[in-house]
Amino acid sequence: MVNRSWSQRAAASAEAGRGSETNGVVGGRPQLLRAMNEESLLNALRRGGPLTRADLTRVCGLSKPTVGLGLANLEHDGLVRVAGRRTGMKGPSALLYEVDPDAGYVLALDVGKEYLRGALADLAGTVRSRGNRKVHSARSHTRLSELTALGAELVAAAGVARTDVTQVVVGSPGIYDRKRDTLMLAAGLPGWGQPGVMAELRRAFGPCTVVENDINLAALAERDHGHGRDVATFSFVSVGTGIGMGLVLDGQLHKGVHGGAGEIGFLPLNGDGPLDVSDARRRGPMEAAASAAGVVRTARRNGMRGRLSAQRVFEAAAAGDKVAATVVAEEAGLVARAIASVVLVADPELVVLGGGIGSAPGFAEAVAADLRKLVPTVPDLRVSALGGEAVVEGGLRLGIDMAWQRVLNRA
Repeated sequence: MVNRSWSQRAAASAEAGRGSETNGVVGGRPQLLRAMNEESLLNALRRGGPLTRADLTRVCGLSKPTVGLGLANLEHDGLVRVAGRRTGMKGPSALLYEVDPDAGYVLALDVGKEYLRGALADLAGTVRSRGNRKVHSARSHTRLSELTALGAELVAAAGVARTDVTQVVVGSPGIYDRKRDTLMLAAGLPGWGQPGVMAELRRAFGPCTVVENDINLAALAERDHGHGRDVATFSFVSVGTGIGMGLVLDGQLHKGVHGGAGEIGFLPLNGDGPLDVSDARRRGPMEAAASAAGVVRTARRNGMRGRLSAQRVFEAAAAGDKVAATVVAEEAGLVARAIASVVLVADPELVVLGGGIGSAPGFAEAVAADLRKLVPTVPDLRVSALGGEAVVEGGLRLGIDMAWQRVLNRA
C-alpha cells in the first residue's frame, strides 16, 4: 500500500516550493541526526538491499539501537519493508529489509516531434507499464492533450491511483527557463515554448512535474544502462530530427550555468560548400545543416529527386547510390566537427551516437574516420543500444532519484 500521506505531503511541498529543492531539516539537533541516520539506511538499502540489521550496522557505521530505531521509523512511514529472512547461517534467522517499492511511483514521458513515449515505474525501479503513441498534430494544445492521455493510460495500466504518482519527468527538446517558466530552444516542437505550456503540464500531471532536456535524459540512461556504465566521462550525441549532446563528467550530468551545455546545434559553420542554413537563427547553424531536414536539403542540392527523407538517403547510399553516398559523407563530416568541439574541450573517454541518423549502419565508422583528421586524441566511438526508449529510461532514473530525495528531505 502506498504511503498516501507522504504522497500528499510531497505534492503540497512541490506546489509551495516549485522549481527549487526543499530542505526538510528541522531545527533541533536530534531531528537532524535522525534524518541523517535514516538517509544513510535508505541509501544503503537502495544500493545493496535486501540487508539485515547487522548488515546495516556494518555498512552504515551506526549502532544496533540506532539502526533498529531508524528501521522502525522508516517502516512506519511506508518507506521500508521486511523482505523475508536470511537462512542457512549459524544462529537464528535474521529479518531482511528492503526499500518499499510502493512508497511511490514515477511517470516519465518523452515528447518527440513524431512520437510520444512513456513508462511508469515504482521507486525500486521496476517498470509497471510502458507505451507510446504517434503525434497526430503539430499544435502544442493537441500534443499536450495526447501526452495527458498517454500518461493516464500508463497509470491505469499499472493499476495505481493518479495521486500515488509522486514524480513526473517530461523529456523535451529545449532548455527550461526557470525565471520565465517556459522552454527555450524548442524550435522542433511548434508552440511548445509559448508561455503557459509549463502551467498546463502541471495542471495535467500535478505540481511534482519537471521538464528536462531530452538528450540529457538519454545521457543519464546511457550512464546507468548503456555504454557509459564503464566510463566516468563521456558524451551522448543524438542526431536525428535535431542534433544535441548530453555531457557526463566524472559520473555527473553537466548542464552548465544556464542549462545550455550540449546545445551543439548552435555551433557555427565555416564550410566551403553553399550550405542552406536559412533557418539557422531558429534552429542553430549546425542543427539546420546536420539534422534530418538538413540531410534532405543537401540531397536535393546534389540532384536527388522524388519523395526524400534522411532514412531514404541513407538506404540509397547503402545500396550503392554515389550521390547519396556523397550526402552521407558530408553529414558524417558535419557530425565529426561537432564532436571535435567537445573532444577538444572536455576530452571524453567515450562518445555514444544515438538518434535515427547517429545509429544508422556504418555512420559511426564514417564519423570516426573524419574525427581522426580533426583532433589529436580520438575517444572511443560507439552506437547506443538503447534505441527510442533512452529518453524515457533516463526520465525514470532522474524521477526515482528526485522522489527518493524528497523522501530523505522529509525523513
